[in-house]
Amino acid sequence: MTKSIIIDAYECNGCGSCMEICPEVFAIDEAEKAFLIDSEAEITDKVEEAAAYCAKKCIHFE
Repeated sequence: MTKSIIIDAYECNGCGSCMEICPEVFAIDEAEKAFLIDSEAEITDKVEEAAAYCAKKCIHFE
């Protein structure tokens, strides 16, 4: 079973670091919260790097 990328929008402060590191997977919406461009995106090294640099640590894998 493959893991999914989960963003805790409540915790997200909209800093945009995920989008800067991995713009093909992450974007920021009108409410200044991160969201997934593709909900079935593969967890790549860049996605893991974006999660590591997340200021609020709101990107998880399950």
